[in-house]
Amino acid sequence: MSITSVLELTLKPEAVADAPAIITQTLQATRAFEGCLGVDVLVDTDDETRVVLLERWESLEHDDAYRAWRATPEGASQLGTLVAAPPKLTRYAPRADV
Repeated sequence: MSITSVLELTLKPEAVADAPAIITQTLQATRAFEGCLGVDVLVDTDDETRVVLLERWESLEHDDAYRAWRATPEGASQLGTLVAAPPKLTRYAPRADV
């Protein structure tokens, strides 16, 4: 079953200008990771420090493998240099009976 992961980021105001390049670089590896069906980047129209990564995965297992990889030195990204607070991850599964 596919899954949608929503990663909410709050950027440091001084990092907003550098964010597009770092997010682009980070998402190259994300999009190439096995099971990734796509990632959209959404920026709050009223507050550019609020960014949402909308990720689609083939399965919860693929997303779990990706999160585990990101926690390793090989999978580490520079996103941590941008954020003012810990990212918030929420994962959603489609509901077939609605």
